[in-house]
Amino acid sequence: MIIGVPTEIKNFENRVAITPAGVTDFIRSGHQVIIQAGAGLGSGIVDEEYLKAGATLVPTPEEVYKPAELILKVKEPVDYELELLRPGQILFAYLHLAASEELTKALLEREVIGIAYETVQLADGTLPLLAPMSEVAGSMAPQIGAYYLARTQGGRGILMGGVAGVEPANVVVLGGGHVGTRAAMMAAGLGAQVTVLEIAPARVRYLFETMPKNVKVLQSNQYTIEKTVSRCDLLIGAVLIPGSKAPKLVTREMLSTMKERAVMVDVAVDQGGCFETTRPSTHEDPVYYVDGILHYAVSNMPGAYPRTSTFALTNATMPYALKIANKGLVALREDAALARGLNLYRGSVTHLGVAAAFDLPHQAVEKVLVS
Repeated sequence: MIIGVPTEIKNFENRVAITPAGVTDFIRSGHQVIIQAGAGLGSGIVDEEYLKAGATLVPTPEEVYKPAELILKVKEPVDYELELLRPGQILFAYLHLAASEELTKALLEREVIGIAYETVQLADGTLPLLAPMSEVAGSMAPQIGAYYLARTQGGRGILMGGVAGVEPANVVVLGGGHVGTRAAMMAAGLGAQVTVLEIAPARVRYLFETMPKNVKVLQSNQYTIEKTVSRCDLLIGAVLIPGSKAPKLVTREMLSTMKERAVMVDVAVDQGGCFETTRPSTHEDPVYYVDGILHYAVSNMPGAYPRTSTFALTNATMPYALKIANKGLVALREDAALARGLNLYRGSVTHLGVAAAFDLPHQAVEKVLVS
């Protein structure tokens, strides 16, 4: 199979979908890898490393997309990239389709086979290709919050850990999955008073038993959300329903109960955000205010740490990408986790969460794979 890896062009997206080690794996399995020149520079990977591993380098994205049967990306295609896709081409990337009707319909029109990293799901419910970036984003969220809590950056002027005789910041984390757990641990490590709200009782008990003493774990419900949000200095949204739009747990009305210049970091922005007032921002222009509350909602947070993120991501994605290259769509029939990653198939929506988000017809993955 011919694998194409273009340079990411989303705002300040410095990750790349393959490392030299990945190229080596593909070449040893008899495949061809075409990479756009300079694609790895943001992650500290120079072209010569790809060449030594056996890749072919080309100067333009057109020269990547045209011959490729499998396109490996980090983020969803934007702008003119959509026009470069062709029917039947396999696109393997973070797609987050439930957050964008425009992108969903554009990819349906292109009749691509869209396999989303974020919905590849193991039998126990874990998301192996989302987990590494969840850990990065979760680790980043308290650091970002701490930065913007500074009065000079527009926040309340609260130091996360406080000092002797002065209370630390009050941090609330909505969701106790990979993102929420990492965010809570990082915030606790900075000395903040942390409250995690989680809906699954078993997860609540696990977090209660494993979190540091300065972390409270509460059962999530509307009453508790409203109560804790009104008291916090920093609110981190870490809610996920795999493949579906994130629920709006914090309404605009709640903002009126919050402290002036409190900070909200919505890590769920890729899936539409869990705050009603969330709108995607960029690394170039990351924050905005709504009703006196500072919002941070960058939709590719791990792109700020591309070296770490690229290697963590490709460690997880490469075994699946190699299966697709070796066996094509047969790989999905043989691997149920990978089959759950199939969101689009030649003009049809094959993920129920995406179909429900925009009231689109749904075609079962099983039927597609049989045919």
